[in-house]
Amino acid sequence: MTRIGVVGAGRVGAVLSAALRAAGHEIAAAAGESTASRTRIAELLPGVPVMKPTDVARSCDLLLLTVPDDMLENVVVSLVGAGVIREGQYVCHTSGRHGLAVLTAAAEVGARPLAMHPAMTFTGTDVDLDRLAGTVFGITARPEDRGIAESLVSDLGGVPMWVPEDKRTLYHAGLAHGANHLVTLVAQAMELLSASGAEDPAATLRPLLTAALDNALTSGDAALTGPIVRGDVNTVRAHLEDIAETAPATIPSYVAMAKATADRAVLDGRLLPIRAVKIVRLLDEALAAVETPQLVRRRSEPGRTEQR
Repeated sequence: MTRIGVVGAGRVGAVLSAALRAAGHEIAAAAGESTASRTRIAELLPGVPVMKPTDVARSCDLLLLTVPDDMLENVVVSLVGAGVIREGQYVCHTSGRHGLAVLTAAAEVGARPLAMHPAMTFTGTDVDLDRLAGTVFGITARPEDRGIAESLVSDLGGVPMWVPEDKRTLYHAGLAHGANHLVTLVAQAMELLSASGAEDPAATLRPLLTAALDNALTSGDAALTGPIVRGDVNTVRAHLEDIAETAPATIPSYVAMAKATADRAVLDGRLLPIRAVKIVRLLDEALAAVETPQLVRRRSEPGRTEQR
């Protein structure tokens, strides 16, 4: 059993702390300033005292930092400056982007740094607890600290994946591009379906997206289907015309993904280059058509002068 303190009881921190508590660890204290964080602590960590970050750090053997990426280094430096990080204490963050370098200030006073990022999306509710089983955790740790990292991930029901320090950003970019951008893509697709008359866009998309995702994870580019890979120029043209009329804000993302799809389809020999050229020309024209009015509007805004 480890005495754990958590600073930043957001969606990730509250859920991981609750799971570690269920595994037998003691959650000594938690820090959270917002109303939402206080609510999560009350619901997921009942009975755990809410303290200032400095007091949380003093109370534990393992300090779990679940704060936003851009705040992480400042939080570490502030806690070290306050004299509350001690030799032998584990300091673990859950950022995907950062490795151990962001914990340098803590390591310099003898703390043992860990980076442990769950490759999972969180709601900040107890729904997330069951999702942790089988979740991959991107871990970066010194050789002597690998044991505790593996133990924590095991207690959470996860699977460890060792990420080199210099590959953390790339690792996180892959996750963000695949998951975060997927949310935007799906939301835009639902808007188009709603505009087409679909009463339940989510129900319409769910079986299609589930099959597409499973196929892509299994077969990669070989799972590609649809008008781009078939070289259906006229279908792509019709898509662009209707999207431009109904949801012009979706054109840039449609164009970006269609171009990337065309490039990959050409590389694996499924789309003839001559067809790809025609499709890309259509895509460029559609993008220019929606960007030009925006540029004209920006230039005509009162007080705006063109830079030369």
